[in-house]
Amino acid sequence: GAGFVVNRILIPMINEAINVYAAGVANILIDRKSQNTTITVVTAKPGIVVGRGGQGIEELKQEVSKYLGKPVTINVVEVARIDADAQLVAEAIAQQLEKRVAFRRAMKQAMQRTMRAGVQGIKVMVSGRLGGAEIARSEWAKEGRIPLQTLRADVDYGFTEADTIMGKIGVKVWIFKGNLMPGEKADQNIKAKSGKDNSEKGGRRPKRRAIEAE
Repeated sequence: GAGFVVNRILIPMINEAINVYAAGVANILIDRKSQNTTITVVTAKPGIVVGRGGQGIEELKQEVSKYLGKPVTINVVEVARIDADAQLVAEAIAQQLEKRVAFRRAMKQAMQRTMRAGVQGIKVMVSGRLGGAEIARSEWAKEGRIPLQTLRADVDYGFTEADTIMGKIGVKVWIFKGNLMPGEKADQNIKAKSGKDNSEKGGRRPKRRAIEAE
């Protein structure tokens, strides 16, 4: 209904305000209540989205609340595992294709990084004028398991397009994270605030000391 239409307009508006590629935006969640709307931006680089002194987020908040005519709350959360997010993996491959890296190499490297992140399977498909060929074609590769027909399988999907000199190349990524048990919710891959604080204060510094000691 009307909510769907508003979301279809809001998401491109937010994408335009934030440099999605540079900020590594994985997902935009919109929770619309009668009086207030909460937008959660899931990103790999929160600093770029927030901007200097929170300037970027304030401008975005003003723009969105002006369009909706209601107060808007914008939360910026960090992705826990970048290599386990299908959208971010697809964007990383697209960026490499734009830098003229061979598509098979870009796919293989991305798949290896993702498998090291602890997922159960990944499938990558690229379509278009691969290698500058006259005729467009599709190529795909996979590692591990990708059960797309299993309803309880937690499969993350991401799609983006690489703007190359020869034209657009579409990149699709499927990541299989495991089967969900009845009543179990899919992992959102969002870094917990308390965990983030701990990693900054207590997690990183001792590691540096250990390296220095060696």
